[in-house]
Amino acid sequence: MNSSELLARNARKYPNVYAIKSEFGHLTYSELDEQVNRLSNALVVKGIKAQDKVVIFMPNVPEFVISYFAIQRIGALVVPINAKLTKPEINYILNHSNASAIIAHELIFESVKTLDANILKIKTGEEWGEWKSFTNIINNASSQVVDCSLVESDLSTLLYTSGTTGKPKGVLFSYRNILTVAQMIAVEMEVKPESRILLMMPLSHSAPLHLFLMAGMTVGSTLVLRATFTPDLLIEAAESEQTTHFFGAPVAYLLTAKVLQNKEANLSSMLWWVYGGAPISTGEVEFIKKEFKTDNLVCVYGLTEAGPSGSLLFSEEHDNKAGSIGKRAPLHTEIRIGDEAGNDVDVNEVGEILIKGPGNMIGYYKNEQATEETFVNGWLKTGDLARYDEDGYIWIVDRAKDLIISGGANIYPLEIENILINHPDIQEVAIIGRKNEDWGETPMALYVSEKEIKSEDMKLFLKNQLASYKIPKIYKKVDILPRNATGKVLKHELRKRVESQ
Repeated sequence: MNSSELLARNARKYPNVYAIKSEFGHLTYSELDEQVNRLSNALVVKGIKAQDKVVIFMPNVPEFVISYFAIQRIGALVVPINAKLTKPEINYILNHSNASAIIAHELIFESVKTLDANILKIKTGEEWGEWKSFTNIINNASSQVVDCSLVESDLSTLLYTSGTTGKPKGVLFSYRNILTVAQMIAVEMEVKPESRILLMMPLSHSAPLHLFLMAGMTVGSTLVLRATFTPDLLIEAAESEQTTHFFGAPVAYLLTAKVLQNKEANLSSMLWWVYGGAPISTGEVEFIKKEFKTDNLVCVYGLTEAGPSGSLLFSEEHDNKAGSIGKRAPLHTEIRIGDEAGNDVDVNEVGEILIKGPGNMIGYYKNEQATEETFVNGWLKTGDLARYDEDGYIWIVDRAKDLIISGGANIYPLEIENILINHPDIQEVAIIGRKNEDWGETPMALYVSEKEIKSEDMKLFLKNQLASYKIPKIYKKVDILPRNATGKVLKHELRKRVESQ
């Protein structure tokens, strides 16, 4: 089985059911399958062949889905990239992936219109220079059925990580990897043919793409696309389309909850409100549940290299364990916390989260060393430091690469950040380790605020909440914290800036 055959099968089973509903138009399964056949035939005519890499640079629009399945239908590899990337970032991925083509959307065309890569270039809308018109190509192409005989062990996708510690790495997936995690979501979150899945988070990310789009395609659901996210758009789409499933980052829920404080909305159709990317505190959970008028809030934990897959925290567990990532791995997945030797840790002992299952990546593209370092006896090292509580629930302490070692003691920046962000004058904060001749490293706080805050006031704020060795000695106000396209703080950039000063 392969992803493209799932679509072809749904076109035979549910020809008149909407596969896609979008602000840019709707497509039934039979219409979507025909468009995919046309683009597949056109790509072959223009020289794209099996194992070539084709970049998709689009927001969540119907053309993204058409391109995704058309590329795979001819045996080429999909390379979805974030719609917010800049030209240098796009050039890096084009070069690193050895891409043979790029398909871009006119909404974000300014970022790529002057690319000098000698590859096939296609854009939605009208032609521009060497850029071919997506619409013209499809309209002039054959609708002849393209048979896809790929098997689950064949390569499907090259997905680039967000690059919080440097240049992004290309993560290679087989069809088995993707179908495994899609099936996991379909089972764990009751995705059915009558489900309507709202996709507002970028489809260039593994969770929206592999978990929710592909879960819908696995069973023949309707995919409701929105090109961007705003709280009002989320509310409008959920109400008008009567959607049943939504996945978003915690910030999407918190921003929408604030809007719902002053706005009436009927969101009762939504059976699964799913979040991931960061934990949510007890207070935030209560706020979201109240404003969304729901008890159906579920946390998924995982990382791109694992499909993603990892663990689940269900709605009924949030009352006592909000902030945890749960204690059970989902279908097809195993999870545990290991020490440096790989042995299981005891309760409240910090170790690294390890994940095992057929959803785990094939490896990093062009980086055998990093691949070997990431896997230990079949277990994928996540880089997330965590502990078990007395009930077996997993609590993330921090990223291993962000760990600060001061005088031999481990200091976890996330612990400090979670407290300091509650300071009334701080909008954003990041804790990094600064080199120190006596202690090795010492924690430093960089914060965003409308006014300068005295270091002594900050230390006093932390005094009764943290051990003295964890309290940063240095505080610096900054205008902005550098972030990547997915919104994660680039701490390696902060360290470079501090070291150069």
